[in-house]
This record gives sequence, C-alpha cells and structure tokens, in this order.
Amino acid sequence: MQLTRIRIITITVSALLILSVLAGMGMGAVAIAPLQIMAILAKRIGFNSQVQYTDVQESVLMAIRLPRVLLAVLIGSSLAISGAAMQGLFRNPLADPSLIGISSGASFAAVAAIVLGVNSVTAISGISGTYALSFITFSGALFTAIIVYRLSQSGGKTIIATMLLAGIAINSLAGAGTGLFTYAANDAQLRSITFWMLGSLGGASWGNVAGILPFTLLPVFMLPAMAKSLNAFSLGESNASHLGTNTERVKKTVVLLTALCVGASVAVAGVIGFVGLVVPHIIRLTVGPDNRYLLFLAPIMGALLLVSADLAARTLFIPAELPIGIITSMIGAPVFLYMVVKELKTQKNF
Repeated sequence: MQLTRIRIITITVSALLILSVLAGMGMGAVAIAPLQIMAILAKRIGFNSQVQYTDVQESVLMAIRLPRVLLAVLIGSSLAISGAAMQGLFRNPLADPSLIGISSGASFAAVAAIVLGVNSVTAISGISGTYALSFITFSGALFTAIIVYRLSQSGGKTIIATMLLAGIAINSLAGAGTGLFTYAANDAQLRSITFWMLGSLGGASWGNVAGILPFTLLPVFMLPAMAKSLNAFSLGESNASHLGTNTERVKKTVVLLTALCVGASVAVAGVIGFVGLVVPHIIRLTVGPDNRYLLFLAPIMGALLLVSADLAARTLFIPAELPIGIITSMIGAPVFLYMVVKELKTQKNF
C-alpha cells in the first residue's frame, strides 16, 4: 500500500513538473504554444514539423526561457535534496542548507565583490567578464564550509552539535560583514545588492547552466545512495556507528555536496530561501520520514517549486519582474510557522 501511494505521488509530481516546465517556456510577453515549443526543439535535433512559429518565438525560447527553466530545475532539485540530507544529518526537520553558514558566506563574498567592484575581483581572481562575481561567490561558500567543518572536528571526529554552533557563529559574522559592505555601498551598488540578495533567475544563460550543471547534479545522484545511512542517523550517531555506518564519511559527504550546490546556486541566482526547508517537510507529510523516499522525491518537488515560483515571479506583474526570493518566502514562511507550531504542540504533549 505504501509503495502504491509513493508511485502515485511520484507520477503526480512528475506530471506537474512537466506541465510547469511547459508553462515556464510558453508563458510571458511572447506567448509560445506547447506544440510550437515541441516544433522548435525538434528543429534543433534535425526534425522538421508542420507547426508554424515565428523567429521571435524561437529566439525567446532558445536564448531566454529554456536556459532559465533548466536553471530553475537544477537549482530547485539540488537545494531540496540537500535540505533533506541536512535534516537527516542534524535529525531536525527545521534544518536547511543555510544552517551551517554556507549561504551567508557566499552572500558576504558576493556583496564584498559588488562593493569593491568586479574589476577588483577580476584582478584578484584572474577571471574576467561576468564570471568573476560567480567565481568569488562560489569560493566564499566553499571557504565557509571548510571553516565550519574544521571548527567542528575534535580528536579526528566531527561533532554535529559543534558544527551547528560554528554555523550559527559564521552566519552572524558573515551577516555583520555583509552589513558593513552594504553600509559602504553607493546607490547603484545598493540596488544590485538588494535585488541579488532576494534572488533572481533573470540572468540565466546557457553558460550559467553549463557552469552549475556538475555541482547541482552531484547531490541529486549521490545523496539518494546515502538514504540508509541517514535513516540510521535518526537513531543517534552512536547507534548508527554500531549498525555499520561510516558516520564521518556521511557527515563529510553531506557537508561537501551541500556546499557545492548552495555555492553554485547562490553564484548564479543569488539567495533563494526556503526551498531546502519546505520541500522535505511537504514530502515528509505525504510519504513519511523514510529517507529512501524522501531523497528520491525531493529533487522532483524542488524543481517543481522553483520553476513555478519563477513563472509567478516574471508573469504576475508584467513587464516588471519580482525577485524569486519573495515568492519562495511567501510560500515558505507560512509552512515554517506551521512546523514551529506543530513542534511546540508535540513537545507539549510529551
């Protein structure tokens, strides 16, 4: 019965994802019908179709909307599965990828780069063009993850509680640094910082898709293989170790994969919150806490959430575009409050 229910949920969510992808590619100031989308894509692989479409529709789809939708799929799926893995590692449904300061470290690096100027970043990193800011942001995320991981080690072991405390401290420190650079920014830089901190897929390009592809696909394919180990973590780290789980390898792998995907996502799209928090909780309510199903469904639902949120962000107030972080926060905040209230009620009953 449980497997049948999971199959139905998987088919339903997958179908909704396909529909949202088609809507994301077709809706906007230039409307493109589903058959026209299929015809344009078929032409790219050498098949001719009788369906008529304009050159403008083809250019909009291939240069703007398709890379944007693919970027939303990659970022949404990787953030969701990383959030599910972090919740399993910390044994806390309120955990998310930003818990150990990775997002804050990436944000601090990006804001510093904006205020100091991309030319300065280019001179330091040796990377030119639009990729300089992405490179320094990604480096900030990885550097933060390394610091938190090293601070949480004692006697050759990684202490989860210490990692959490170190993450909180790094979050505060990076937040202070971000505030300092924001204070020193001029009006133009403030506009860039504000829009970037709220997240946007407006700068999507095929270069961005190719750049983050390996960093976002790694957690999607590697973390499901750790489902049994994360299930063992729910019994406690010592019990998981007695059951044969290599706890140090699990902790190192989850932190590394989370750092890679969060760093890559923030580097190309800014800060997009609540995806890694909300998606695992919704799945947990429908199929239970088993990580075998949770880590399988999380990428699909995460992609669905972010593609739908981006579609709303760019179509609700045409020709203006909302930062996608506003949409995800509007969805995530009520769910987060529900989780907090539910947790308080559970503790009260005990």
